[in-house]
Amino acid sequence: MTDLFENYTPPWMDEELALLRDAARTCFTTELAPRHECWEANGIVDRDAWSKTGAAGFLLAAVPAAYGGGGGDYRHETVIMEEQLRCGASGLGTQVHSQIVAPYFLRYGSEGQRQRWLPGMAAGSKVGAIAMTEPNTGSDLQSIRTTAIRDGDEFVINGSKTYISNGQHCDLVIVVAKTDPSLGAKGISLIVVEAGTVGFSKGRNLKKLGQAAADTSELFFADCRVPADNLLGEEGKGFVQLMQQLPQERLNIAQAAVVDMERAITLTLEFVKQRKAFGQRVLDLQTTKFKLAECKTEALIARTFVDQCLIKHLAGELDAATASMAKYWTTDKQNQNIDICLQLHGGAGYMEEYPISRMYRDARVQTIYGGTNESMKELISRTL
Repeated sequence: MTDLFENYTPPWMDEELALLRDAARTCFTTELAPRHECWEANGIVDRDAWSKTGAAGFLLAAVPAAYGGGGGDYRHETVIMEEQLRCGASGLGTQVHSQIVAPYFLRYGSEGQRQRWLPGMAAGSKVGAIAMTEPNTGSDLQSIRTTAIRDGDEFVINGSKTYISNGQHCDLVIVVAKTDPSLGAKGISLIVVEAGTVGFSKGRNLKKLGQAAADTSELFFADCRVPADNLLGEEGKGFVQLMQQLPQERLNIAQAAVVDMERAITLTLEFVKQRKAFGQRVLDLQTTKFKLAECKTEALIARTFVDQCLIKHLAGELDAATASMAKYWTTDKQNQNIDICLQLHGGAGYMEEYPISRMYRDARVQTIYGGTNESMKELISRTL
């Protein structure tokens, strides 16, 4: 935790995790953060950042050592993710790689698939992505149009995906496709496509409002043939698999939102302690103190909520509705609080040289990806 909440210790934290946090903080602040501005200008991180992060042991922390991972659990992933985001190096798409893609291989992959793909991902020599969203289909995964039709010992994939995180660098992509279009959601399967496969091509590295260093791409499949052995889990079970994994993805987004809230408040406190207005520090103005008091309160509420969700997740008890609550509430508050913090920076907050301006841009997508917050409320409402 930051000094902002020095009297709060996450109930899941222990001495081993504290040591891991210190190591991750040192690595990311020295290896990633100094290069991030250059990556933002280029619109993509350098590929060697993946191998360096893997060599340091900060990829696939929750994957067993037998597959090259760290042998930990989701707490270890959380510590690493928080330190990467806290230093401002969000462009390296480790959240997707380690905390979204790898769990699909671990839970649904065959032993051969795990041995084939996970060690490379742990080392950073293979970058993972997952392709759900299509040009005309966002949060409604049942309406996807990409098909993967069985032809002997192969699947023939046709369709396109967009807004795919890690799309330019990916060596492995889990493609959400319909193996039987007549069955709707029951005809959806997950199939792994490797870079270099004939018929698979990467489109533009898309320009975005924020998160400039994170490569986000279009992917195209034109009579792309992959071995039937690349089917992940059972045919026709893809939608169920997605629903089983989405709670962790949404918890992950919520946790990232909390780190951003805490970082924004910390940066703003540093600024308003130094800045003067009307003959006094900006911090000493009542409107400033009250606004930051509100932000700190909401950040701590968010922190305690996601920590409880993490504990439930470790016990296998985090349900979809609760994960949706965490995702929508924290990301809404993240955007609101960063807006307040930018305002307290005055004109400086609008300048790109100040981190708060980049955080303002980067945070906007949090209410959209992983399922829009409107979709989260729809899911929650079904429990009423």
